[in-house]
Amino acid sequence: MTILCVRFQLPPMYEAALPGLLGLLEEFTPVVEALPPDGALADLRGAERYFGRSAVELASVIRVRALARYGVDCAIGAGPGPMLARVALRDARPGVTCAVPEDPDGIAEFLAERPVSALPGVGTATARTLDEYGLDTLGRVAAAPLSTLQRLIGARAGRELREKASGVDRGRVVPNAVSRSLMTERAFGIDELDPGRHRRELLSAAEEIGARLRVVEKVCRTLTLTVRYADRSSTTRSRTLKEPTAHSAALAKAAYGMYEALGLQRARVRALVLRAEGLTAADQASYQLTFDPVDEKARRIEEVADRARAKFGPRAVMPGALGRGGGSSAVSWPRAA
Repeated sequence: MTILCVRFQLPPMYEAALPGLLGLLEEFTPVVEALPPDGALADLRGAERYFGRSAVELASVIRVRALARYGVDCAIGAGPGPMLARVALRDARPGVTCAVPEDPDGIAEFLAERPVSALPGVGTATARTLDEYGLDTLGRVAAAPLSTLQRLIGARAGRELREKASGVDRGRVVPNAVSRSLMTERAFGIDELDPGRHRRELLSAAEEIGARLRVVEKVCRTLTLTVRYADRSSTTRSRTLKEPTAHSAALAKAAYGMYEALGLQRARVRALVLRAEGLTAADQASYQLTFDPVDEKARRIEEVADRARAKFGPRAVMPGALGRGGGSSAVSWPRAA
């Protein structure tokens, strides 16, 4: 084993602890790739030789230190490559490291019965297409003729999928790689018809996306809204922002605009998904000065609120509209677009 995929058990919107946890991993190796909001990849090839321990043994040390220093447990997957480590993470749980065998036969056996969706980068639409033709496990995909896969999902995608299903992992850990998108979902407990509740959850999602972007010092260029309905259909709209931003108010305004443009009439909404795309480093983005005292005040308040959240928790400061009880459940994760 040489690669670890670590998911820290952080509360939602609490990426403020992530830099310190990444620093913990960097005590073992400088080759650490952040996977906001709560994960990372670590290449331990040099560390195994230096410490004289396997990656799985080092994973136990990492877990103990994360608990001792930050009070944070973690789930860890280990594998010969980044893709295999991320697949292993799906079966990991706090306190137990899930490891992929290193030999080709062991890798093939490990992957064989897993669903196609277990592979990073395989979306719902691709999995559904393959499932319709009986290719519902990685073992069946690996055994399928390459021409069949290419006819179903395209030449390049088919070739890459077959390689991954066969255990070929060409990925590498890229230190400080920029995540190209962040996504958060608001799933309602029951199908929700009230537009007021929809807007409330959009505000919550925009606040979370903004906070996550600011913690990792990124801005986004595009915002995408997906509305999922009770009949399992969905509608997706994207909007390019006037300028790259991590300002929660600007993100909320764009989200409201996309929602209102849909013209929903008593729609039974099951979930709202907001995705920030086109991420770049905040210090490399241009910002148009407005000399608007209201805007400047809002940004200063946002900075103070971020510091309060980092110290006292994600719910220490929030918009008044989100302070009331009730609402939906929040599920968030990073996506590599």
